[in-house]
Amino acid sequence: MAFGLATTQVLATAAVSSAAPSDIKDRIAALPGVRIISEGTSGTARTFVLGIQQPADHRRPRGQQFEQRFSLLHKDDSKPMVLHTSGYNLSGTISASEPARLVDGNQLSVEQRFFTPSRPAPADWDDLNIWQAASDHHRIVLAFKRIYRAKWLSTGASKGGMTSIYHRRFFPRDVDATIAYVAPNDVVNDHDVYGEFIRNVGNDPTCNRRLEGVQRQLLQNRDALVQRLEARGYTYKQFGGAHRALEVLVLDTPFTFWQYGTQDQCALVPGAGASVDDLWTFIDKTVGWDFYTDAGVAPYDTYYYQAGTQLGWPEADESAVRDLLRYPGSSVPRTMVPAEIEFPRFDRYAMKDVDRWVRYEGSRLLFVYGQNDPWSAEPFRLGPGTRDSLAFAVPGGNHGSNIAKLPEKERAAATAAVQRWAGASTSASALSLEAGPDPDSLDALRARRG
Repeated sequence: MAFGLATTQVLATAAVSSAAPSDIKDRIAALPGVRIISEGTSGTARTFVLGIQQPADHRRPRGQQFEQRFSLLHKDDSKPMVLHTSGYNLSGTISASEPARLVDGNQLSVEQRFFTPSRPAPADWDDLNIWQAASDHHRIVLAFKRIYRAKWLSTGASKGGMTSIYHRRFFPRDVDATIAYVAPNDVVNDHDVYGEFIRNVGNDPTCNRRLEGVQRQLLQNRDALVQRLEARGYTYKQFGGAHRALEVLVLDTPFTFWQYGTQDQCALVPGAGASVDDLWTFIDKTVGWDFYTDAGVAPYDTYYYQAGTQLGWPEADESAVRDLLRYPGSSVPRTMVPAEIEFPRFDRYAMKDVDRWVRYEGSRLLFVYGQNDPWSAEPFRLGPGTRDSLAFAVPGGNHGSNIAKLPEKERAAATAAVQRWAGASTSASALSLEAGPDPDSLDALRARRG
């Protein structure tokens, strides 16, 4: 009788298993700690905005929790999955990244911890570091591998590309390969080459000399410009005043010009003797006055905190305007983060550790940079221990560089690698398949300023 009862129980369990939810919505809802916030469609794909309960500190998984937002672009659970991150907030539009289009795959896009609303309350800023963020991704991967059992890729651009590499360093087996776009690698923060790069970037040296001239003219006309800015209603409490904010903008101008612009835009750079109107229009079109305000920088305190504690940052080149500065040394992360958020001592080991992993243990990595992008001045480099990996640079490319913009031979090699890693045979024409706005497009990167 006992044997018969056990058999009956096994059969009943099998029946329940066979009746497990088949609709993707029901399967997502069954994942522990996952909440469906909203759903929709994108072309033939189904989309979901989701939340998952995460520990504020993964070293104490039963302690304080917070909900981390992410989205799902679902096509078919038999297709590859792409884990995507911008490294910032979750985009308001759910669309496929370039790798997801190349393999015609599904995609999870994750909002990084501490970018609101994915922030613990109260927030202990000591819990914001690259290992904690990688652990967030690890828990999401483990949860969704219950549904998506094909190959997994990870990807991101700029800070998102950095984030994807950090995740691989700590959890190298979570995904099968990583495609990182325009991802800086500031291994030794005190030894920058960004200033030298910007002084010499491009095919026309006179362009950079004119940019230096614009910097000087902006500061020589600072009173008139500050008057205009204040008339617009902008506030500058975070910077300690409009004049200090203007100096940060001026120091960032050549960097930002090449980050988002092209060689063709050198024709827009005003020459000597430019009017205040000309200077105003040039900055408005190429750099943007509104970012260097309280409202502009507030959404990015999380990024600047990370830059000032682990990631590193490009040292501002003051050489062209040093004699005109009233607040030298202001263009640093500490300026951008509210004073009540304390900075721990900068971690000089974190980036060295990641760099060492890439060069000696990394595998199935693809890096794409832009030749003229200042962030590419200090790139990730393949090393003697890096296996099955590639690195390319788009000629004349800026911070919006991607596989599609590579020369034909390199584009084919990169595409083939991505599809091989994903176990897919999709042709390159998938790039246009239900593409929609790319979350890693130049416009999206510019909106995130990184």
